[in-house]
Amino acid sequence: MNDLLASAPFIDVKTRIHLVCETIRTSSVVHIHAPADAVGVLSLSFIEAACLDAGIAYVRRFMPPHGSLPRDEVVHPEQVTEGSLIFLDPFEDTWALEDLKEQAYVHITPVAVSVRIGSGKGERHGALDVVAQCAAIASVLAPNGARVRRLRPFAGTGLWLREAMDTTFDPVHTHIRDVLSEEGSVRIVALPDVPSPSNDMIPNLSQRMLGRLSKAWPTMDVGQRTQALSELVLPCLANPKLSTPRLEELIWHRLLVGDHPIDLVSQVHQALSGWPEGKDEARIHASKLADFFIVHGALSPLPSSTD
Repeated sequence: MNDLLASAPFIDVKTRIHLVCETIRTSSVVHIHAPADAVGVLSLSFIEAACLDAGIAYVRRFMPPHGSLPRDEVVHPEQVTEGSLIFLDPFEDTWALEDLKEQAYVHITPVAVSVRIGSGKGERHGALDVVAQCAAIASVLAPNGARVRRLRPFAGTGLWLREAMDTTFDPVHTHIRDVLSEEGSVRIVALPDVPSPSNDMIPNLSQRMLGRLSKAWPTMDVGQRTQALSELVLPCLANPKLSTPRLEELIWHRLLVGDHPIDLVSQVHQALSGWPEGKDEARIHASKLADFFIVHGALSPLPSSTD
């Protein structure tokens, strides 16, 4: 695996990540608290996988899902009597690093970062979400851990779930995606290359046209593929619910891992669509999904799997 902390989105938070890792390493037991939502499962699983790989004692707890809370309620983790508490708070507002408040526990929230891109090192601003930070923490704690490596392709999925993708180009998401591709954790492919995508994410997409295009795709050159995809996507552009940056990712930048036929965004989408509404049911569901995720490195089983 490449060093995530050496990549552009993590430069600003590198020191903070190392401090969190030192707290985890030196604790008698690590308590990991996260909401019982898909993003909570993703972030908590990275920390749990690292603890398992590194032999660090831990206890995990899923808190009520964000959607079940009253609008103005502020969630606080339960106090622990021993060890250190890592509170994963993906639904918190994005904080500037210098404004983060000192807490009696490690509070991981989205943070604002500067991303320097291009030969001129032009500065772009974005938010580094909790899942990406947890992926970086896991890579420091257990850089060669089998479980951590298994989850690595999902390091950028939390960014996909953020609203930033609905408004503009997200430099943080793009950089992490490219890091994962360059190190071989994922393959970036166009939609017709995905064996089993979830296409209900794209309103007005013609399933018949996509089916025909997928069959012809291997025989087409670059120009033909570009033209065919443009024709396929044209009706989708009229829907205001899907932003252009998100549509471009769904058409041109699907991420595949190994021989799994379902791309990562489709796996996240499927996980979200089946989420229970009740607090207790959501916690049980989140716990089972985290177990499956850590073992298999996927949110969706293979079509032939009976797990």
